[in-house]
Amino acid sequence: MPLLELRGLTVRFGGLTAVNDVSFSVSAGEIVGLIGPNGAGKTTCFGLITGFLPPSRGEVRLQNEVITGLPPHVIARRGLLRTFQKTSLFPRLSVHENVMIGEQARLSRRVWPALLRTAAQRRQMTEVRERADGVLAFLQMSALRDVEARALSYGEQRQLAVAIALAGQPTLLMLDEPAAGLTRAEAQRLTETIGHIRAQGITVLLVEHDMKVVMGISDRIVVLDHGQKIAEGDPREIRQNRDVIRVYLGESGGRA
Repeated sequence: MPLLELRGLTVRFGGLTAVNDVSFSVSAGEIVGLIGPNGAGKTTCFGLITGFLPPSRGEVRLQNEVITGLPPHVIARRGLLRTFQKTSLFPRLSVHENVMIGEQARLSRRVWPALLRTAAQRRQMTEVRERADGVLAFLQMSALRDVEARALSYGEQRQLAVAIALAGQPTLLMLDEPAAGLTRAEAQRLTETIGHIRAQGITVLLVEHDMKVVMGISDRIVVLDHGQKIAEGDPREIRQNRDVIRVYLGESGGRA
């Protein structure tokens, strides 16, 4: 049984069909890349999966339960978390405080405001701090613990966004263009980090323009063009697919 399954997802904005009858699945433990030219519908698919956009037709299943129509915070508590193309941080808070806020994906609305009011809740707050420290150690960011987010380099901010998502303890982590704007060395470190995340038992679905990253880390790749799925397979199969070469690799020389 797939961990995540898209069945005939379609969304229309006025007369524009942004995603058209897209179906694919992600199995537990996989790293799956979702690629395609600009405007292919990749980020729209992410919005449909995570509840930020309602589909016109079709459904999304997580562990064989329909999550279509659920609000994003409910989907997040079920273990499906994402990052965004534009890094959303609290710039005047420390790295550690930003990661602690990521715990809200896991805690109920009633629990978070109530923290510190009782001995039990104070213990829970201590656990939240310790988990945040654990996430930073895992991503080798402990040295930045007390630095304000606004003082980080761009690459460090992208890494912090991943840390915030990991703080929610995802079963499935969705990364939206995590290598955007990174140097080649930073992109290589990102590739290694994604491998480490998978080794922790977390499944990964990523949208990415950098073909070295997506080809180097993905078990399978799904290709969209004009909102439709045109190919699916392992990296070798995708490199050799004539439709992919025509609409994606051939157009951009390895980037989209």
